[in-house]
Amino acid sequence: MPIQESLQVVVKKLQDKFGDSILSVQEFRDEVTVRFKPQVWLEAHRFLKEDEDCAFNMLIDETAADYPLRQERFDVITHLLSLGKAHRLRVKTQTAEHIPSLYPVWKTANWLEREAYDLFGVIYDGHPDLRRILLTEDWEGFPLRKDYPIEGYDI
Repeated sequence: MPIQESLQVVVKKLQDKFGDSILSVQEFRDEVTVRFKPQVWLEAHRFLKEDEDCAFNMLIDETAADYPLRQERFDVITHLLSLGKAHRLRVKTQTAEHIPSLYPVWKTANWLEREAYDLFGVIYDGHPDLRRILLTEDWEGFPLRKDYPIEGYDI
C-alpha cells in the first residue's frame, strides 16, 4: 500500500527542511518512520506540530528501546497523530543517554518522558520534573534495560 498522499507531503517537507539530519525514512505497511539525528530532535518535533501541512497536534506516545551493544544505546521513539489531517508518524533517534525534552512542544511529554526515564534511564534535558513515576525513588537500576538482572538487585 503506498504512503498516504498527506504523509508524502510531510516527508517531502521534512526532507526539504532537515536534509542530512534525516537518517532514514522507512515505510512498513501503512506506517512511516522518520529517523533523525539527535541534534534536531526538538526542532523536528516543533516543526511537525506547527507546520500547517504536517499539523501533528497529538503526541500519542514517547518511549525508548535498549540496544546495549551500541555506542548510542537507546532509540527514543515518538508516535504522532494529526487529528485534522488523519495521519500518523513514528519518529526515532538514537542517544547514549541524554536527549532534549519534548515538554516545550507537548505538555503530555511530561509523563511519557518520566516513564522512559524511570524504566530505561534516558535523561531528558530540560524536563521540568524528571523523577521516577512508577518505581520508588530508592529503586536501583532501570528494569527495561536488557542488562537489568532478571531476579533484580539484592536489597
